[in-house]
Amino acid sequence: MAQATTRPTISKHSMKLHETYPILANFPQLTQKVHGKRLVYLDNGATTLKPNEVIDCLHHFYRDAYATVHRGAYLISEQATQSFEAVRAKVAKFINAPSPNDIIYTRGTTESINLVAQTWGRQNLKLGDEILISAMEHHSNIVPWQMVCEQTGCNYRVMPMNERGELILEDIEHLLNEKTKLIVFNHISNALGTINPVKTLVAMARKVGAKILLDGAQSIAHLPIDVQDLDVDFFAFSSHKLYGPSGVGVLYGRTELLKTMPPWQGGGDMIHHVSFKGTTYAEPPSRFEAGTPAIAEVIAMGAAIDYLKSLGMDKIAAHEHELLSYALEALPKVKGLKLIGTANHRAGAISFILENIHPHDIATIVDGEGVAIRAGHHCAQPVMEHFKVAATARASLGIYNTKADIDVLVSALNIVNDIF
Repeated sequence: MAQATTRPTISKHSMKLHETYPILANFPQLTQKVHGKRLVYLDNGATTLKPNEVIDCLHHFYRDAYATVHRGAYLISEQATQSFEAVRAKVAKFINAPSPNDIIYTRGTTESINLVAQTWGRQNLKLGDEILISAMEHHSNIVPWQMVCEQTGCNYRVMPMNERGELILEDIEHLLNEKTKLIVFNHISNALGTINPVKTLVAMARKVGAKILLDGAQSIAHLPIDVQDLDVDFFAFSSHKLYGPSGVGVLYGRTELLKTMPPWQGGGDMIHHVSFKGTTYAEPPSRFEAGTPAIAEVIAMGAAIDYLKSLGMDKIAAHEHELLSYALEALPKVKGLKLIGTANHRAGAISFILENIHPHDIATIVDGEGVAIRAGHHCAQPVMEHFKVAATARASLGIYNTKADIDVLVSALNIVNDIF
């Protein structure tokens, strides 16, 4: 275990933060105090805070521009429809999808994965087929496939990982065979921070003709994304993890696959013609967007994308990498701290435990110092079982975090040790 060190001072990086790092001023929630302390928000893996651009966009739409989309022949409905569909093109450009028609609006990553499972999965998987699922998946990329296996008779196999939290590629290669129809895995692990080797796994999948679904929930706001370069068949992400509103997300799918997939839900807007003799369905993406959508949230998601693009995804990645390096140097100096997940290629989700102290106690005590971190199994119970822990504490980084935030976290963790 790491040795005890003197509690660091935080003045070096915390003096006049809003002046030295002006991005903080664009997130009004960061101006508040928690328990009388400056809020240090380190739960970005769960959800991100919202910049003024997103807040103002929502306010403007509900106050001045609200109308439903696709149904009105009047001006404000037509304008709302234009704004709504413009975001589809914006998303396509943001992830370099070939066409806006490859972009389906959903409620988030979870619904995106379920959509693929209940449309492409139920249509294409049969008794004897196999799905490969990585050992580090969020429950939302495990449970839908277990359900499909029960529905179709296909099986799933687990792609193993090592004690660093990295997939074991040699073992995965042995799992692949002519029965493998689909490989599902996350781009970045929410529980470990591991960045998975997407291109290597895609190349392995192509050798046996398997399709690939990539969970991009943890990568969309942290890395430049190019779905054509990654060569994946499906890519899912959530707005609320990229500084946009909750309740909306995206599924990207290859055009040729989307055209063959049946609808998942029935209702308005997903049809071509309805009669009691039968119904014909609209072309994608409308086929998969039944009912009145989250109009304001989609439009505000577009504002979030504009904001991230104004900062530059390469610059965001560089900033967070520098901050991660600082954190990985500082945190192991805390007495009794052990990192869970030490992959060589990783992002800013840092899970850890303190010797003989429950993660929930850690999170509660550091909250008293104004620090917001997550504690629990992070919807990744198989990961916890692999590392033989019930839960971990997790600090996850975002664009507004600074080295001063890491200093405050380290100081707070030393207080945890003092108390226990």
